[in-house]
Amino acid sequence: MTRVGGDASPSRVRKSAEVRRAEILAEAAAIARRDGLERVTLRAVAEPLGVRPGLISHYFSAVEVLVIEAFVLAVTAERDWLFGEEDAPLAQMSGFVRRAESQEAVELCRLWLNARHLARAVPNLAVAIDEQESLDRARMVALIEAGVASGAFQTTDPVGASTRIYMAVDAIGVYANNASPFEHPAFRHFVADVAGWSLGVDPRALRAE
Repeated sequence: MTRVGGDASPSRVRKSAEVRRAEILAEAAAIARRDGLERVTLRAVAEPLGVRPGLISHYFSAVEVLVIEAFVLAVTAERDWLFGEEDAPLAQMSGFVRRAESQEAVELCRLWLNARHLARAVPNLAVAIDEQESLDRARMVALIEAGVASGAFQTTDPVGASTRIYMAVDAIGVYANNASPFEHPAFRHFVADVAGWSLGVDPRALRAE
């Protein structure tokens, strides 16, 4: 029964295409980090958003496209988090090392392992991984060069130092799926030790305690 003088039922708010696409992508990235890229399906993304799977395919032409873009979004956020907001090069590198060695980084390590495994069968994902690694290296090299210019770091090869630091991060990530983490300082502070050696800095200034 219609109420006399009552307001009409509020209409559903229609989201813009940009907002809806960003919402879908954010949910896909969250699933990728939490459960793995294989779990990013139309239904898995649609259900938490309260929409039909067909709506997801309206914005993403194929699941593979959604998976790759979700990976890119997740690792872009990771890059910003790892490098933090510190200004001085030594403080920023110390923050990077602390975060890379933290428990919070394990989920992202798993995502990288997952992506590299799937990339063997998904060439476009392999291309995306290469592009993101290039962005990581450029960010790290810029930080190291700033540290050299300020006198905080002592290296004549910023690219080589960047390569060693990311190899150390990857080495830690290899063990991300272990049921029990290693507790020995040689493992927990491996990134700090390699970064200190590569940059001519006392590793104790970089360690996360």
